[in-house]
Amino acid sequence: MATRYCSMKKEQVVNCQFSVWYPIFKQHTIKSLILPLPQNVIDYLLDDGTLVVSGSDHNTQPTHTNNSDSDAEEDVQWSDDETTSTVTAPEFPEFTSKVLEAINALGGRVFPKLNWSAPRDANWIALNSSLQCDSLSDIFLLFKSSDFITHDLTQPFLACSDQDSPDPVLNYELVLRKWSELIPGGEFRCFVKENKLIAISQRDYTQHYQHVLKQEEQILHAIEQFFSQHIQYNFLDEDFVLDVYRDSQGRVWLIDVNPFGEVTDSLLFSWEELTSGGEIAQQQEGPAFRCTTSEVTVQPSPCLSYRIPRDFVDLSAGEDAYKLIDFLKLKKSQQEDSEEEEEENAPQ
Repeated sequence: MATRYCSMKKEQVVNCQFSVWYPIFKQHTIKSLILPLPQNVIDYLLDDGTLVVSGSDHNTQPTHTNNSDSDAEEDVQWSDDETTSTVTAPEFPEFTSKVLEAINALGGRVFPKLNWSAPRDANWIALNSSLQCDSLSDIFLLFKSSDFITHDLTQPFLACSDQDSPDPVLNYELVLRKWSELIPGGEFRCFVKENKLIAISQRDYTQHYQHVLKQEEQILHAIEQFFSQHIQYNFLDEDFVLDVYRDSQGRVWLIDVNPFGEVTDSLLFSWEELTSGGEIAQQQEGPAFRCTTSEVTVQPSPCLSYRIPRDFVDLSAGEDAYKLIDFLKLKKSQQEDSEEEEEENAPQ
């Protein structure tokens, strides 16, 4: 059994819901809107059946496509030699209307998430490999493909130490954040223990950003100042984790608040270091700062394990005609081999 270094309580997880911390720090984060998630939508997101989303909810704002045949049909037919069945996309007219209204109010492009998580593990399935959405269909596609979203909906308190206590009542929400082009090298994760900022890690530790190493002192000072002026003693817990962004002007913005526990990635630190008795937690001076210092230490993205092979991406996006031809030839050959095998095994 793996050693657990954090004693994270269910109440701490509840306090890190977006709708809890957003009103407190609204002036220091990205503009967002929160919509209650109806039970029938939750049921649809958890349905393991065929992924089908309606194409009738696309934003009425101008789009960037010139394909006049791109309108999706409400009925999708899958046919073979034996049977023909129809799979109908579920419709949520009232919810769809509210979502589109919110998207338009936020400029037509949004970053979606639930109470805690965003579908960062599912960006591979989007045509632009991005979490940018302009319709409910875009959001559904990401959410239904994300293990992070499923975790939010089914096991939000799995890593908590007080498993004997009843689970708090939750109201699930769709969070829509105004789309902002954030440079990964400007994102940092901050670990707060007993209302003291003890550690700061480069958020995208898989890459080496030269400016982070060169500007370490300025970055550290800006984040410390932001924390002391706007965050410290203002949150509901004394142990928590912040994601912040430092823009090109040097201003720091709050991006997210996470529970102080192993459910949150410790990035370039370990939870053993960060918890009571650990080296980082016991230090008396300012916060420890860590970043990827050279190309030699670059690591693969932790979300790679959620992705599909590159060849499948090329096929689905139509980017490689030769791969598509080879794939069709392979399927034809497999079908012929299967038919020959059935004939050989048929009773005489």
